[in-house]
Amino acid sequence: MIDLQTILFKSVRGDIVALDSAADVLPSNRGRDVLVTASYIGVLPARLVHDHLPRAVIGFDGGVGPQGANIAGLWYYEALNIPAAAVDVMTIILGDGVDVYDNGRVSFFNRPAADCGVVRGMPAREAAHLMLTHEPGNPTAYQVTNRRVVHQNTAGRQVVVTDSIIFGTEADKANVLVTAGHTGRSGARHIINVRPFGFICSDGGRGRNDSGMAGLALTNDAGIAGATVDAKLARMGDGMSTYDDGVVSAANALALSCGVTVGMTAKDAALCLVNCGQAL
Repeated sequence: MIDLQTILFKSVRGDIVALDSAADVLPSNRGRDVLVTASYIGVLPARLVHDHLPRAVIGFDGGVGPQGANIAGLWYYEALNIPAAAVDVMTIILGDGVDVYDNGRVSFFNRPAADCGVVRGMPAREAAHLMLTHEPGNPTAYQVTNRRVVHQNTAGRQVVVTDSIIFGTEADKANVLVTAGHTGRSGARHIINVRPFGFICSDGGRGRNDSGMAGLALTNDAGIAGATVDAKLARMGDGMSTYDDGVVSAANALALSCGVTVGMTAKDAALCLVNCGQAL
């Protein structure tokens, strides 16, 4: 009989186990082992693993694919608070779990894996050991803000990136918030509650009657400069994607007066907003 699993590292905490296929998971892996698989890390392989939920999972990214389908299992696992990572398919031999462990390089990972110390470009071997020896956090949804300051001008006004406008704070009344929710009517309500100096959010894919950016007029009336980015180019729910990948699709009159233009990158638009009315 062919051995379906190869134990690469043993410890009292659990083992690191290579599998040529995600279908080879066993009941004995549940809650203790890190599985290094030579399957892509989409939703289907994640469903195969689900019955015997291990400590952590590594698969390959399959070139990501349309709608990110080939790595969608990362967020399936994240919802279960299980660390998971994908390796770049061009670094490994498909169908060979041991090769994934020996030669794979991390290309994508979820929040629980990040909690364990996994980063992009890391060898799969190192990622597996980190996920074996560390526990992910178990934060509430409101605790995972991914908030970071990406720029501060000489006057102290900051560009703050976070995944949603609902994570804005009292301190942001002087700041420019770059977030990743839509700018429809409900989004505008949250923006007005926070009252940042300026904002950049998603257009949500625009929607019928451009409802995904309808909040631009509402926020302009409230005295808040703001712009939206094209949801086809920047990932919703990921503030850093708004900042890194975003291209302005619309802006209100106050933002236009600060120099923001349609077609401008979100990074450049954020600089226009943060410096608006101040000496550069």
